[in-house]
Amino acid sequence: MNFLSRERTIAPPGFNRWLVPPAAIAAHMCIGQVYGFSVFKKPLAKILGVTSPMPGDWSEANVGVAYSIALAMLGLSAAFFGKWVERSGPRKAIIASLFCFCGGLGLSSLAVQFHQIWLLYLGYGFLGGIGLGLGYIAPVSTLVKWFPDRPGMATGMAIMGFGGGALIGAPLGEELMQRFASATSVGAKEAFLVMAGLYAISMAFGAAIVRVPAADWKPDGHILTAKEVSNAALKVPVDSAWKTPQFWLLWMVLCLNVTAGIGILGQASPMIQDMFKVTPAAAAGYVGLLSLFNLGGRFLWSSLSDYTGRKGIYCVYFIVGAALYLSVPWTQQHGYLTLFVLLTGLIISMYGGGFATIPAYLRDLFGTYQVGAIHGRLITAWSMAAIVGPQLVDRISAAKKAAGVPPAETYNFTLYLMAGLLLVGLVCNLLVRPVATKHHLS
Repeated sequence: MNFLSRERTIAPPGFNRWLVPPAAIAAHMCIGQVYGFSVFKKPLAKILGVTSPMPGDWSEANVGVAYSIALAMLGLSAAFFGKWVERSGPRKAIIASLFCFCGGLGLSSLAVQFHQIWLLYLGYGFLGGIGLGLGYIAPVSTLVKWFPDRPGMATGMAIMGFGGGALIGAPLGEELMQRFASATSVGAKEAFLVMAGLYAISMAFGAAIVRVPAADWKPDGHILTAKEVSNAALKVPVDSAWKTPQFWLLWMVLCLNVTAGIGILGQASPMIQDMFKVTPAAAAGYVGLLSLFNLGGRFLWSSLSDYTGRKGIYCVYFIVGAALYLSVPWTQQHGYLTLFVLLTGLIISMYGGGFATIPAYLRDLFGTYQVGAIHGRLITAWSMAAIVGPQLVDRISAAKKAAGVPPAETYNFTLYLMAGLLLVGLVCNLLVRPVATKHHLS
């Protein structure tokens, strides 16, 4: 247990900080599998029928609840365990995340075996979601401390692995299900077990190599700017930060940006199949491609924020994102599949960029003192969005289909709604101001 302590992870003098990003990515690429969950939706909705749903099978909407629970628990567990992660260090947090997330995949396998949806909710949703929260905030707060000169780039590196999780997880899940499928099985049970084992190895590797900087560490040869000196002196404790209007404005900014993007990610595979009649394999490839946009956006947009400022880059996310959402139904009406993929990819890149930029935004407003714990509480906004976004898309599209609307057009209303939500987020972002000195640690 001493190996897991925070003291054992303090880097020695001369340690190369560029060895830390691979540890963050190794953990985040695993838990980011949640973004590829949509490839399991249709198979899990025909466990009994195998080739097609039959009476007694779960509905796709009910399967999607597990996804919402997982992301809701991500935010709640990050908020609840944020102080513990700061106190215990990233290694212990990543190992705890390993047991929860991979254990959740194991329970999901049992859910398929016994066809008990409550086990799927308990495993993939509740337990796996706790693993998501622990594994998400630990690498982020660690890299922010390692890169005080480039906080946007640092958070982009930390979070791009999470956004890229579906790049591996979606095709891997699809391939494993096809390999284990038979006349009596969709192959999901075995796929969950194999993925649990592979992800456990990768997360253990990340936990072994992660390090935190010493208290007096600073980058070699780097001369702090006046702004960096000011940020270094800025110390707002988490218990004060969450009582400020700035915290709640950023909560709304993140919630609205995530609500708009997460609905597409959670329904990506069924959506493109309904809108353009592509095969399940092609849909899985589309999910993986969205993951590339998600991954790239997290690094590129957040790195750009080091030059434009956090408020400026969020204005781009909201204004351009709303315009893109309004354009997506048009691409379906005219059968422009390539343009559809490009536009939704750009939407997801800014969705990912929003995730990667928010820790740096928090660092600018509240300092690095307890930024991990503050970040943990803020991503309860993700919890809310994880419930609202996917359920809006799932339920509205299901209602439209039931009303006789052609499947290809069932998503249009939701896409217009998402554009409106982004414009509300724009207003919240424009209202953000510096934190009053009364909230600073004396």
